Amino acid sequence: MKGNPPATARSMEPYWQDDAVTLYHGDAREVIPALHLFADCIITDPPYGDTSLEWDRWPTDWLDFVALAAPQMWCFGSFRMFMRYWDQFSRWTYAQEIVWEKHNGTNPQNDRFRRVHELAVHFYRGEWADIHKQPVMTNDATAMTVRRKKRPPQWGDIGAASYRSEDGGPRLMNSVIYARSCHGSAVHPTQKPEAIIAPLLEYSVPVGGTVLDCFAGSGTVLQVARKAGRKAIGIEAREDYCRVIVDRLAQQELIA
Repeated sequence: MKGNPPATARSMEPYWQDDAVTLYHGDAREVIPALHLFADCIITDPPYGDTSLEWDRWPTDWLDFVALAAPQMWCFGSFRMFMRYWDQFSRWTYAQEIVWEKHNGTNPQNDRFRRVHELAVHFYRGEWADIHKQPVMTNDATAMTVRRKKRPPQWGDIGAASYRSEDGGPRLMNSVIYARSCHGSAVHPTQKPEAIIAPLLEYSVPVGGTVLDCFAGSGTVLQVARKAGRKAIGIEAREDYCRVIVDRLAQQELIA
């Protein structure tokens, strides 16, 4: 269904929808339980609450409302954010994190290191063995070797493992991922580049599966999902950004 926005966000009708993407205008804390939304994975970028800006307000209790909406979640944030609100992640089990390295950064203090990174932390619920995961590979191995590698001593005596890599061949993607920020072209103040969303989506959402973004912002997660053959559900509280998302998705349709 494509059409005009509902008169109010509380109508719970899609703001916009096509075969791959459904967008809701409203608060995720209301939309998710009302519609019993469920996805293979959540990939989302909540307000960090790190600044005094009006829009940068941590949404209280949002993690309780999304806890039953997916078995795993990638949540973007700053280290400060995760430290401040870590207790609110208690319904989730920590799995891993990636570091998004930007080509530039912002830092109002001139007596600290220039901050050119953000975190995306991976959480899950239930049993790890039951969570869908498809390790992401890169074709940049630098040498052909066959070796027996001992585990670091702090891991205990769990035996050695054999590894083989070929020059230019595949290897596991590093946990520090470089991707140029959207500085100069962003349509949202915290817009993430497609290059940092794509590997998280590939890792956690099977082809044909569904990703949920509770704070859709500029719609990057929705856009990447459609390009990658996944379905996406987005929820955005501000109608002006809902319009931005629809415009971006419409442009993608024209390009395709």
